[in-house]
Amino acid sequence: MGLLTRKVSATLPQNLTRIALGAFMTGAGLLHLTVAREEFRAQLPSWVPVDEDLVVLGSGVAEMGLGLAMLALPRHRRLTGIALAAFYVAIFPGNVAQYVDGVSAFGLDTDTKRLVRLFFQPVLIGAALYAAGLPERRRSADES
Repeated sequence: MGLLTRKVSATLPQNLTRIALGAFMTGAGLLHLTVAREEFRAQLPSWVPVDEDLVVLGSGVAEMGLGLAMLALPRHRRLTGIALAAFYVAIFPGNVAQYVDGVSAFGLDTDTKRLVRLFFQPVLIGAALYAAGLPERRRSADES
């Protein structure tokens, strides 16, 4: 069986992490599409060669989709968790640009706050992989 299709039951902490990430991402995606569009546009690096609003709307749709998938598709938690981790990796350059360019948004109004945020991104990546069931728990001799 492949990595994404192998059946491994989730632990309670993995399920709680999946639900928390799903709720967080669904909410963040909704904010992209509504009241926080200006804040998200401010975070977009100047070197992105696509219309700012299109990127904000597209990433909002992606975040809502990933969040809803994390919530509604627990049987596909491996795929959705890996996809969410990949999304967090993909948006990391924007977080770096926000720090380098000194852009204030969402209360990140000092270099220290923006720098601390950079170290939180690997935590999100790890949480998404943990919710996905990765790394896999080792089976004991009794489970084999």
